[in-house]
Amino acid sequence: MSRFFRQLGDSDSDTEESDEELLTSGDEDAPLQKQPQKPSKPTGMSRFLRTAGSGSSSSESESSSDENDSDEDDLGGGAKSDEDESEDEDVKRTIKSTKDKRLDEIEATGKVMDNALKINNWVVISAEFDKLLRLVQRQSNSAEPIPPFFVKTLINLESSLNEAIAKEKEAKKKMNAMNARALNSMKQKIKKALKEHEKEIQQYQADPDAFEREFAAHTQPAETVSARLKRVRQATVDDGGEDEPQADDSFTVVGKGGKAMQFTADAIFKTLKIVNEARGKKNTDRTEQIRILEKLLEVAVTSYQRLRVLLALVSSRFDFNTSVTNYMPVELWLAAQREVDQLISIVALDPSYVVQEHTDEYDELLERSPATEPGGVVRIRGSIISFVDRLDDEFTKSLQNIDPHGTEYVDRLKDEKVLYQTICRAQAYYEHSKQVEPLGRVVMRRLEHIYCKPDAVVGALESSLTSSDVRPNVVLTSTTSNLIHRLCVHLYKVDNSLLRTRAMLSHVYHHALHNDFYTARDMLLMSHLQESIHSADVATQILYNRTVVQLGLCAFRCGLIKEAQATLQDIFATQRVKELLAQGVHQQRYQSQLSPEQERAERSRQLPFHMHINTELLEAAFLISSMLVEIPLLASIESEEQKRKVISKPFRRLLDFADRQVFTGPPESTRDHIMQASKALQDGEWEKCRDLVQNIKIWSLMPEAVSVKEMLANRIQEQGLRTYLFTYAPYYSTLSLSLLSRSFSLSPRTVTSIISKMIWNEELSASLDQSTDTVVFHRIEHSRPQQLAQLISEKINALVEHNEKTLDSKLGGASGWGDRGDVKGEKRGEQTQERRGNRTRGALRGTRGRGSKFAQGLGNQMAELSSQRAH
Repeated sequence: MSRFFRQLGDSDSDTEESDEELLTSGDEDAPLQKQPQKPSKPTGMSRFLRTAGSGSSSSESESSSDENDSDEDDLGGGAKSDEDESEDEDVKRTIKSTKDKRLDEIEATGKVMDNALKINNWVVISAEFDKLLRLVQRQSNSAEPIPPFFVKTLINLESSLNEAIAKEKEAKKKMNAMNARALNSMKQKIKKALKEHEKEIQQYQADPDAFEREFAAHTQPAETVSARLKRVRQATVDDGGEDEPQADDSFTVVGKGGKAMQFTADAIFKTLKIVNEARGKKNTDRTEQIRILEKLLEVAVTSYQRLRVLLALVSSRFDFNTSVTNYMPVELWLAAQREVDQLISIVALDPSYVVQEHTDEYDELLERSPATEPGGVVRIRGSIISFVDRLDDEFTKSLQNIDPHGTEYVDRLKDEKVLYQTICRAQAYYEHSKQVEPLGRVVMRRLEHIYCKPDAVVGALESSLTSSDVRPNVVLTSTTSNLIHRLCVHLYKVDNSLLRTRAMLSHVYHHALHNDFYTARDMLLMSHLQESIHSADVATQILYNRTVVQLGLCAFRCGLIKEAQATLQDIFATQRVKELLAQGVHQQRYQSQLSPEQERAERSRQLPFHMHINTELLEAAFLISSMLVEIPLLASIESEEQKRKVISKPFRRLLDFADRQVFTGPPESTRDHIMQASKALQDGEWEKCRDLVQNIKIWSLMPEAVSVKEMLANRIQEQGLRTYLFTYAPYYSTLSLSLLSRSFSLSPRTVTSIISKMIWNEELSASLDQSTDTVVFHRIEHSRPQQLAQLISEKINALVEHNEKTLDSKLGGASGWGDRGDVKGEKRGEQTQERRGNRTRGALRGTRGRGSKFAQGLGNQMAELSSQRAH
């Protein structure tokens, strides 16, 4: 009975006993603090619940005692007397384990269900039964036996359910709809629960006493440990806190079944087995697992023990972060990296131990040494390359999620040096152990870290290997190109086609980064990757796109304007440059919505910020290349039919939009500068065009910006001269070469060379008069039938090209970068080129390769350029 409802006749001893019962009750007593026992002072509530037998004297004594107590509290600032302190020492507390609390909760839930059965309330029974099943499932996840109380409750529920169903069929007044639905759902739940716990129910029905004794014996060790802790704590309280260090030392880590774990060298394998069995379960404390494995690593003695513990410890650290979107905490990542280094050092310096994925079966509870193993080599099941891959992936994931414009990104990027060192150490180990398949994977990881970086950064990464005790055979000796070449040559020899493809693309990218355009172009064309890249995985397609873009930038830096425009044309025609380069997510405004899974997958493929190719710089190179190709072509075309045939649709679209503007303000963006420069070039104002192009701020991000600006100035002068001649040739009969030389600031030799090429290519109907240093223009007036014949020829050629594209698509031509690579397609392409070569020379010279894909556009044009260079 509660002390708030005491009768007058209750004694002080009864009050003390009831207070002890309250203090030693289960979960409600945990937050209770130590309270002094004062028999003469009842609680404040009891005075309002007195019986009729209580007189005024009792109330007076209560008021006087309250006043005395308040005075005692006011005096001395809440200090306690010696009598109160002596009473505090007599207080006893009970500390319950989580398992005991769970069992109490199971019994309490069962009692609620019994009360609901008495009033036939199946709604409450259904809700409480769901709670009971969750508690029992938690009990099973903790590797604890099923309580007999739960089995007994299941059996009673089954009989009560059958009785309720029988009564419901015979009853005239049916129960309400909600209660009936709960009864039907309980029928299914009971049936499912009986099937799941059929074994325990049979054991209980066979011998209930034996079942309960077995459960009690299983729970006894945990109770023993709990009692021991209780005795130690009680002794500490009695001694006044003198033995606190002894109490702390007596705490023991309790494992499965309440058994104490021993962190000794002899019990390492047993503890490892317990940890591995708990790995991946729902209620497993991952932090506690890591702490246990760290202690095991401290007490490990032999190399075999350290290897086994390290393999489990690194795996546990990677298991700590189960989310796909979130990255691994930096502290855990650094700890895992150090442990992987330690693991590699042990197996690299001691060849008698080998870690590999496939080994013979062995007893994991026994110690192994080279002396007892066949061949003197201990083979341990594990995968170092998987650890290296996971380290690299988590590092990339962290860079994807950290703000690239803050200092945290720079600090995180510094960890790439230790990661690169770990990768090189793993490469050295696999070279020594001659494991071919993981060696190729780790070499590819190393190559991915250096293929796109400048020489200074690669040198800094390679300098970290000088202090390492384990070094690979391939290191930086002379130049980074030599290092990349040796790594790629190794990957060209492996059996994995994916690694070979990625190695080829990385090699091409590196050559393009170092302005070796012709080598990079020849390697890409000879690999025929453009024909099969559509069937590769997404990551390889992204690398292919990056390589093609870098090849276009390389051609632009080298002054090869036509090659740069043809290379960058295809990727800018899609209007999805950032997505194709994995530098931005899919724009959902114009196309169908992505599912959450597709969006997460696309975000996980994004490249870290420091690996991005500047899209504004890329757009500037493409638009300037298109300007230098398109503007002279527009000036050379006379009919509107020919003007509809464009080389660069994105550039022509921007140029048409700029022409429709009524008022043009000063240029602000890169596009504005280039569009106004294009207009100036059309008008023959090459100096204004040069100034507008060189004033673009993005050139500061271009390597060798000064030489690039000088190259652009020369190209603008040359194309300005060509545009001027195309535009004003009908209005001149002769034109002085010296005047052209002064107007465009070109040497007379350069002017003569440009005009000679135009005459040879039949782009210009003129001749050179060397005696007077003039250009004599020839006017050719076509008759009406000739004009119609030329128009019909152009339309027939357009129809043939359209039919060829339609045939290619129907015969299985791949959409995207690659084109159909069968023999028939190659022959048809050759026949098309022959037909194009039989046209009137100079009529449509500038439209060659227009509308083609990468294989037929860039590849065939470059082949022609190579043959021209050879001649």
